[in-house]
Amino acid sequence: MARRYSSASSPFSFGPGPVTPAVKLLIWTNIAVFLISLVVPAIVPIFGLIPAAVVHRFYLWQPVTYLFVHGGFFHILFNMLVLWMFGPELERLWGTRFFVKYYFICGIGAAATTVFVALLPFSLSVPMYYSVTIGASGALYGLLVAYAMYYPEQRVYMYFLFPIPMKYFVLIIGAIAFFSSFSGVNNGIANFAHLGGLAVGYLYLSYLKGGGFHPLGEMKYRYLKWKINRVRRKFDVHSGGRPSDWNRRLH
Repeated sequence: MARRYSSASSPFSFGPGPVTPAVKLLIWTNIAVFLISLVVPAIVPIFGLIPAAVVHRFYLWQPVTYLFVHGGFFHILFNMLVLWMFGPELERLWGTRFFVKYYFICGIGAAATTVFVALLPFSLSVPMYYSVTIGASGALYGLLVAYAMYYPEQRVYMYFLFPIPMKYFVLIIGAIAFFSSFSGVNNGIANFAHLGGLAVGYLYLSYLKGGGFHPLGEMKYRYLKWKINRVRRKFDVHSGGRPSDWNRRLH
């Protein structure tokens, strides 16, 4: 793969620089399909992802086409904003061919996760089986986890307020998607698709890299470090006496 570009060397940044070819094409395609869906709403259940339609009617195009269908202005706005923010740097890093391949692997993986969960014999699976899943979020969650693997210390503003390293940002949104998936609350968000995009992207890149960013390992390391520091503070004794000893500690 190509070398890491210098645009990610700064801990803070806004915007990806020049928009790359695949990202530009994806953005314009999403906008075009969104405008068409406003004029012809009937295309939404045809090109959106409905597990029942995929399983029984063999609408095998839906795990791909659902990525380009959006449900409203803010839905497409925020999705395209994420694509614009994180896509170009990854495309420059990987090259257009691999970037497009990875994007659709994550998107299709998110669709497969949704269909699989919809087929399970659980109460939360029943409404999913007949519901329409739309939007590029599954693929975009894959881009986010990829960005965290390659640029873990790059800071992003969560909720546009709190700057945190990318690796923690992805852990947080992954945890939110996980707990929301099993909460039983139908908030209109395809949380299992988000989880699928994250998981497929992480597993695919980990397989190619032979290692990399490990969320569980990172959490375990931070927990052990916190415990060690806590124990150490209990036994820290500040010495008194001579001024020359004021900066010493006895352990």
